[in-house]
Amino acid sequence: MHLARLALSDFRSYAAADIALTPGVTTFTGPNGAGKTNLIEAAGYLASFSSHRVSADAALIRSGAERAIVRGVVRTTDRDNLVEIELNAGRPKRVRLNRSPLSRPRDAIGVLRCVLFAPEDLAVVKGDPEQRRRYLDDLLVASRPRYAAIRSDYERVVKQRTALLKSARAAGRGDPPGLDIWDGQLVEHGAELTAGRLRLVAALRPLFAAAYAEVSADQRPAFASYRHGSERSGQRDPDPDPGKLADAMRESLHRLRRAELDRAVCLVGPHRDELELGIGELPARGYASHGESWSLALALRLAAFELLRADGDDPVLMLDDVFAELDAGRRERLAELASSAEQVLITAAVAADVPAALAGSSYSVAGGVISHA
Repeated sequence: MHLARLALSDFRSYAAADIALTPGVTTFTGPNGAGKTNLIEAAGYLASFSSHRVSADAALIRSGAERAIVRGVVRTTDRDNLVEIELNAGRPKRVRLNRSPLSRPRDAIGVLRCVLFAPEDLAVVKGDPEQRRRYLDDLLVASRPRYAAIRSDYERVVKQRTALLKSARAAGRGDPPGLDIWDGQLVEHGAELTAGRLRLVAALRPLFAAAYAEVSADQRPAFASYRHGSERSGQRDPDPDPGKLADAMRESLHRLRRAELDRAVCLVGPHRDELELGIGELPARGYASHGESWSLALALRLAAFELLRADGDDPVLMLDDVFAELDAGRRERLAELASSAEQVLITAAVAADVPAALAGSSYSVAGGVISHA
C-alpha cells in the first residue's frame, strides 16, 4: 500500500497543491513555517480522519476559505482507491470513496493506513493519560476499523450521561430518570472498547519492548501495562473477556453512584483507564529522561507499524520533523528500521538531518510552493 497522489484545496496554508508520490522515501525540506507539516498532516488525515496537531477541523481550513478538501489516491496491488474529504467549519465532514458519497464517513477508514511519528508524540509519554488512551484508540481503529463505531458510540454515551448527571446536581435531586438506561449503554460499549484495548496492548507489548531495545540500545526493558479502573489501585491487565469487564463496570457504577452524582462526572469506564509505560521497574512519567522519553515515544510508533504490517500491506510511515530532535545514535537506528517500509514520507528543515540510509525523492517547500529539489 502507498499513497500515490495527494491533492489539497484550501487546506491549512495551501490554496491548492497536487503531488504525485511513489513507493520508497520521499522527503520534504524547507524552513520552519513553510508548510511541510501541513502535507504530512493532510496525508495522515486521509487515514484517520483526524489531525495529530489539533482537535477541531475548523483549524484545518485556510483562513478566509469556507471549506477545505483533501484528496488522496491509495494504491494497492489490487486497485486504486480515491478518498475525498470535505471539511466545513461547524458542519460534519463529507466523504466520498471512489466518487460515491458515504452516509457514514467512518466506512472509509482503513482504505489508507499510516503510522505518523511527530514531535507531539512526546506528550504520549509525558502527558496526561488522555494522550495514551488516544494512541490506543487510534491504533485500535486503524487495525480493526469496526472499533470506529464502538468508540463513537461510547463517547456519545459518556457525553449524554455526563449532561444528565449535571442536570441532576443542578436540580438538587437524587438518581435522575433514565440514568439506568445510560448505565446499560455505558457498560455495553465500554466493556467492548476496553476488551479491544486489552487485546491490543497484549499484542503490542513484545513489539514495544523490542522496538525500544533497538532504538535506545538500553539494557533495561521497556514495559507497557493497562490499568483498568478509576482508582489508582485499579486492576492491571485484567482478563479481556467482555462479560467479566461488564460485571466489573456494573459493580463500580453501583459503588460510585453517590460520588458521580455529587461531582456530576462519569467516574467509571475506559475514559478513566490508563496505559502505563516505563523502563526497568520505574514509570516513565517523572523518571524517564528526555532521551528515554523520545525512545519510548518512537518505540510506540514502531510497534504500531509492526502490528499493522502483520496484517498484510505495510502502512505508510510518516516522520514529521523528528530527526532534528534525535541524537546521532537514535537517528541512525530509526533510519535503519524505517528503510524497510514500502513508503516513507519525511519532513525536515535541513536535508542534512535525514540519514543517508533514507535517500530517495526530494521536494523543497517554500512560500507555499512545492517543487522537486
